[in-house]
Amino acid sequence: MSRIGVAFDKARADGRALLVGCMPAGFPTVEGSIAAMTAMVEAGVDVIEVEIPYSDPVMDGPVIQKASDIALAGGVRTADTLRIVEAVAATGAPVVTMTYWNPIEQYGVDAFARDLAAAGGTGLVTPDLIPDEAGEWLAASDAHGLDRTFLVSPSSTDARLKMTVEHCLGFVYATAIMGVTGARAQTSDAAPILVSRLREVTDLPVGVGLGVGTGAQAATVAGYADGVIVGSALVRCLLDAPDSAAGLTALRTLSAELAEGVRHRAR
Repeated sequence: MSRIGVAFDKARADGRALLVGCMPAGFPTVEGSIAAMTAMVEAGVDVIEVEIPYSDPVMDGPVIQKASDIALAGGVRTADTLRIVEAVAATGAPVVTMTYWNPIEQYGVDAFARDLAAAGGTGLVTPDLIPDEAGEWLAASDAHGLDRTFLVSPSSTDARLKMTVEHCLGFVYATAIMGVTGARAQTSDAAPILVSRLREVTDLPVGVGLGVGTGAQAATVAGYADGVIVGSALVRCLLDAPDSAAGLTALRTLSAELAEGVRHRAR
């Protein structure tokens, strides 16, 4: 079983959902992103999702786009992301990478899979790669023992859900809303229905992302999903802070609030 699968099983045994915290690699700097992700783990985040910054992030909202732009302006590259993955994996938390497909093609699909596995990464979340077009990645992930997480949305047909989950390993990423990432005032009404539909076609854990920004929202989503995925709200802690120390303090505070939320999920 994958390390992500083990983490989901442990959370389930504890009667709670898993908390996945996301942060772009190299934001605000390479070392700064390692410090941020380490702080998230220390505050209770179960799994870290490291995003490879990309110039055309079609699914990312303005907060993550701005953070990615800062990372890219600082010169971060895919090789830096692998170093960050290795450093964060050393904390003992499972680390998954989220990336658009172009950087992986540029690096070389099999070479990236090899190097990600060597760095201690558990797999990839690929928002713009669908299973129908993922033959090279399916082969590379199998060859190097990596999970592969494809996305489904409320608009996915039943047939599409079934086909997608058959190609997932580790967990399934359910997008709670139609649109881009970003914390919202209320969680999605469509998400519980989507998770229920997924339960009909797979036993894989289901992580729900897009829109969660508070402990109360995390508790609500944890009431029906196996994992709660939070990105923009955590990134904003660093973006809005007057300095790095204040940013890390805010990040630890929100991470702890979210971790408390998934441990006291709404019933």
